[in-house]
Amino acid sequence: MGGRVDARDDTLRFCEEVAITVDTYKAHGLSGTTEAPDWPQLTLDEVDRLLRRYPQAGGAVRITSFSPRPFSAASVVETPHGKVFVKRHPRSVRDREGLMEEHRLSRYLAGRLELVSPAMVNSAGETVVLDGEWSYEVHPVAAGVDVYEDALSWTPFLNSGHAMAAGQAMARMHNAAEGYDAPARETRQLVTSFTVFAGEDPEQSMEAYLHERPLLKEYADKRNWSGTLHGLHMPLYGQLQPWLKYLRPLWTHNDLHASNLIWSDASDQAQVTGIIDFGLADRTNAVHDIATTIERNVVEWLRMDQGGSNIVHLNHLDALLAGYEDIRPLSYEDAQALVTMLPLVHCEFALSETDYFLSILQSEEKAFLAYEGYFVAHSQWFQGMQGQRLLEHMRRWADQPVRHHALTGGER
Repeated sequence: MGGRVDARDDTLRFCEEVAITVDTYKAHGLSGTTEAPDWPQLTLDEVDRLLRRYPQAGGAVRITSFSPRPFSAASVVETPHGKVFVKRHPRSVRDREGLMEEHRLSRYLAGRLELVSPAMVNSAGETVVLDGEWSYEVHPVAAGVDVYEDALSWTPFLNSGHAMAAGQAMARMHNAAEGYDAPARETRQLVTSFTVFAGEDPEQSMEAYLHERPLLKEYADKRNWSGTLHGLHMPLYGQLQPWLKYLRPLWTHNDLHASNLIWSDASDQAQVTGIIDFGLADRTNAVHDIATTIERNVVEWLRMDQGGSNIVHLNHLDALLAGYEDIRPLSYEDAQALVTMLPLVHCEFALSETDYFLSILQSEEKAFLAYEGYFVAHSQWFQGMQGQRLLEHMRRWADQPVRHHALTGGER
């Protein structure tokens, strides 16, 4: 039987959907607030047409939630056969091949790791549906509890137990990704790549990165990106450069914030039951992914301007690293690379965000926040008292001949 029954049921569903849309649908903004979304929310008729192409779904009964994530439109949808997760992208951001890069990775991981589920396949044998200016993908709803459903990026774990479980899950994912040898992604919007500081000549690599993104190049030229690179980023690169030769390429998630993990329950002892959203994935290396996870979960960047406020959760850092090394111990060289990678790990995604705001949203205001407030300011922060405290804490961890897993820093 299809999802529609009679006119009265249609009316009730319509009223319920409108109530969700008008009263509660907001997207996460760049400054820690919610705001009107950049992309129109999914509608019941829209997802019903889409899901009739999927025998596992058979149509849509109702939309149960709207995701607050800002770069696409996404919802959990109830179907006659259970709930699914529908995500819609502008084709200018993710075309068929762009999504297939992600789906091939998740399919590989799903074959080796129970924490990952592949995208659903429709009646035409495809995981991507194109319709006008949009690209659609459908995923099974991961089993477990979405504890961090409304959490903003750059907000911390709820406790050290979650941090340790996240570290263990990331290590298992890295083990599962071994052997996946697809080339790095093509030039795309909103991808966390590792090219500018990965080689011997960051200035040349930066020029190549900007050349492929004309509006970003024009914007960065006006802000003297070369002067910023040499004055701010190159000294940091000088500390990373000796360790680059030890890093092995690996396809990585690149956005392992707690909100992209599904949990067994909401307790402090919860385990990770699912890893979702490989939208920023690319071929980087394990150290890069760990550094990104530290950046996204350990430092509360949204409170960066609050004077002397302590925005670093060292207890979560220790637990995250301990959990990771329980499964996948790091070499001395990897540990040193991690310390020196951290002040630079955000740079390419910050540039990618800036390009997205310029090229897709045509928002100079948001581009400024991404470039000056993210690309530049986050690296500058590491030169201050709290940033140096964090790096010194990590240096002590990395320098231990045999790193121990004791938690320090005290619960905050």
